[in-house]
Amino acid sequence: MSSESTSKKSIGIVKTQSVRISQPLKLACGIVLTEHELIYETYGELNAQRNNGILLCHALSGDHHAAGFYEGDNRPGWWEHYVGPGKAIDSDRFFIVSVNNIGSCFGSTGPTSINPQTSEPWGASFPSLRARDWVESQRLLMEHLNIECWAAIIGGSLGGMQAMRWSLEHPTKVRNAVVIASSMKLTAQNIAFNEIARRAIKSDPDFCDGNYLQQVKAPVRGLALARMIGHVTYLSDELMGQKFGRELRIGDLVDRNADPVEFQVESYLNYQGDKFSDSFDANSYILITKMLDYFDLSREYGNDPVKAFGHSECNFLVISFSSDWRFAPERSREITDALLAADRPVSYIEIESDKGHDAFLLPNARYEDALGGYLSRVADQLQGGA
Repeated sequence: MSSESTSKKSIGIVKTQSVRISQPLKLACGIVLTEHELIYETYGELNAQRNNGILLCHALSGDHHAAGFYEGDNRPGWWEHYVGPGKAIDSDRFFIVSVNNIGSCFGSTGPTSINPQTSEPWGASFPSLRARDWVESQRLLMEHLNIECWAAIIGGSLGGMQAMRWSLEHPTKVRNAVVIASSMKLTAQNIAFNEIARRAIKSDPDFCDGNYLQQVKAPVRGLALARMIGHVTYLSDELMGQKFGRELRIGDLVDRNADPVEFQVESYLNYQGDKFSDSFDANSYILITKMLDYFDLSREYGNDPVKAFGHSECNFLVISFSSDWRFAPERSREITDALLAADRPVSYIEIESDKGHDAFLLPNARYEDALGGYLSRVADQLQGGA
C-alpha cells in the first residue's frame, strides 16, 4: 500500500454540506440547544446495506474538510494523504463522513453563531461542552443520514477521545473504533499547557471578556500566542532541530546596525500563530481546550477504565507515535491494557516517528499500512456479510 501512496489520486473537488437539526440537544452542562447546525463533507458512496459508513472525528483545531479540494482552492483537506480512492481510509469502499463539531468556528453552531435569544453572537456565553455532547450531535447527524451503525469511527487526539466515548455511549452503533495518538484523560502537564494558552488569549486587550465580536474586535495577538504555545508541544525536539536548528533568518550577531536577529524557528512560529489567528475563533479555542481538560473516560465508572470499556462492544485499533510527548505512547498502552483487561478485541501498534504529536496527520508508510490494512479487513468483512 505505502509504495503506491504517491500515485493514488485525490478525492478531487468536494462540496460542503449542512444540516439544521431541529431535534433538541441537551448538553452535559444541562443547557438545551433547541436546534443546531452541522457542517460536514462526505466522500464515497453509501452501499445498499447502508453499513459502510465511517465517521471521522476532528481534533482541537480541525474541521469538516478532511480530504479533497474546494473549487478554485489548491489547499487539500487536513487528512488528504489518508482519505481518498485506494488510500488507507478508502473512499472506493467506504462512505466517509467528516463533520465540524458544535462549538467550533467553521459553520457549525458555536460561539460565532447567532444566539436566537439575543440576536447577537453567542461569544463567551456559548455553553460549556463535553465530548459526549459532540457524540450526541454526531448521532443526530447519523440519523439524518439514515445510518444504523458505523463501520468505523476514527479520530486522532481529541478525535480518538470521541471514538472511545462513542463505544461507551452507543455500543451497538459502532463496529470498530480507531483511536490514534489519544488518551483516556489529559495529564496535568497537558492541562497546564491548555491553561497557559487560554491565559494568553484572555490577556489580549481586544479579548473584551469574550465579547470581542460585538465590539468588532479580535484578540489576534493572544490567539496567535496560544497557537504558538500549542504548536511547540505538537512537534518533537528532534523534528524542530532537523527543520530549524539554530539557523538565522535575518540579523547579524556582530553588527549592531543590522536587522534584529531572528532565528528560523522564531519566524516559523510567528507565521503559524498569525495564520491560525486569521482563521480560528478565540472563544472556540477556549471552549474546546476546556472540553479536552474535562475529558475523563472512566469518571462515571468509579475511575475504573476496565469497567468503562466493559460497556463497549466494538473492535479497537489503537495507534501511538514514538516521539509524541503530548499524548505519549504510555497513554495508548494504558488504553490497550484496559481493553485487554475488559476482554475487548484490540490491536495496538506504536509507530516509529520523529514528528511528535502531529505525526498522526503526516505521511508515514508503516502508519499507512497499519491503518489501511485494518480498514481493508473491515471492508472485506462487510462484503462477506460478517
